[in-house]
Amino acid sequence: MIQPISDPSILEGYLTDASNLRGHADGLLRPRTTEEVAEIVRHCQRLAIPLTITAARTSTTGSPVPFGGLLLSTELLHEIGPITHDTATAGAGVILGQLQDAIEATGRFFPPDPTSRYDCTLGAAIACNASGARTFKYGPTRPWIDALEVVLPTGEILYVRKGDPIPSDWPIPTWSEPDVKTAAGYAPPQDLLDVFIGQEGTLGVVTRAVVRLTALPHDVIGLLAFFPDRATAIAMVSTLRDASRAAPDGGLSPRCIEYFDHQCLALARKRIEGVPDAAACALFCEQEVATADAQDGHLSAWWEALEAGGALASDTVIATDDTSRKQLHALRHAIPAGINEEVVRNGMPKLGTDLSVPDSALTTMMEAYDKAPIRHVLFGHIGNNHLHLNLLPKTPDELATAKAFYDDLSRLAISLGGSVSGEHGIGKAKVKQLGWMVGDATLAAFADLKRALDPHWILGRGTMIATPTA
Repeated sequence: MIQPISDPSILEGYLTDASNLRGHADGLLRPRTTEEVAEIVRHCQRLAIPLTITAARTSTTGSPVPFGGLLLSTELLHEIGPITHDTATAGAGVILGQLQDAIEATGRFFPPDPTSRYDCTLGAAIACNASGARTFKYGPTRPWIDALEVVLPTGEILYVRKGDPIPSDWPIPTWSEPDVKTAAGYAPPQDLLDVFIGQEGTLGVVTRAVVRLTALPHDVIGLLAFFPDRATAIAMVSTLRDASRAAPDGGLSPRCIEYFDHQCLALARKRIEGVPDAAACALFCEQEVATADAQDGHLSAWWEALEAGGALASDTVIATDDTSRKQLHALRHAIPAGINEEVVRNGMPKLGTDLSVPDSALTTMMEAYDKAPIRHVLFGHIGNNHLHLNLLPKTPDELATAKAFYDDLSRLAISLGGSVSGEHGIGKAKVKQLGWMVGDATLAAFADLKRALDPHWILGRGTMIATPTA
């Protein structure tokens, strides 16, 4: 087996992620092949050594944060190819955005688009069934995976294809997921491939994937539309949803619908021009254009909808060329940049929600977000009723208040038929909330599957399911 790296100066960079959780490990292993991964896993299973899977550490939930044992990084499993008309094959450690660029250079398209796609890896996107803005049209990562190479917790190497049956002796959990965008718990699987998507590195190590491709749009129109109040914006969301569901490729068929509240716009105004004073909130949308001839039809449909829907239509930023795209990028970038500056200035971590609810509960959930007891900013994937409330504490007491409010919001989302994780997964940070959502019996069923595949519970201890104490 390759020797673990124990140099503290190297290990230091692998002990945390975007959640700000911090762990400790005895060593780091960076295998270059699936066979080396299998050898490491067999060694750890034989000696009951905890093994945490890591890569680029963009997770917001603590999944790759180790609490003892060894770290296995997939970062060197980064080969790309082959890319065909229908599929692309790549190692788990390839940066997702780089893979997508290589695919798009061939005229094809792999739609999943987590915000961190130029920082996160393909394997991590599969492990947490990552989503993003384009989920409104294309869904999460799961439906875009055709096959996986996986190392089981026992060290056995599996090549799993879509449609492969689940072994009859595996105790697969049966439970009802909420009918919303969700990345919480082990999804009820349709086949063996499903078992290893969204399992957050607890049931196996994904080393390679075959992803499914679709047509690359001829062009994409970007729109940032401003609204005088939130009710008008929400009504526009309903209009856009209805139109895209009725005609998925029609004149009004956005691939994403993103929301920015008045606090977001205030942050943008401090940094750039172009945000109208009358705007209380905004929607960012993207419209795919299949052919050059189709662009005018899409623009007409959007203009009519915005005018009829009460938007500040004349202030809409429409990106159809490089100049307008740069303007739109500057507007969008000003918001996270402003938030990050505030976090640094506060000297405290921000706390962000990842809750999703049914269409009928969107307004109720947004009204609950309004009651945040500390400074906050709300934005996110409103097309899927999946908004991120960013709580910005300035003191330890405010951080404690924010955490208690987060728990209250989680319980409310569950009561409304929603999920405690729309896209980021559970990790180590939301184990408690997952229990509230699925109940003790389902948690026990998750644990039965985990134990059957991982007798010494070596992979991802503390992630998704509390580690047994005996």
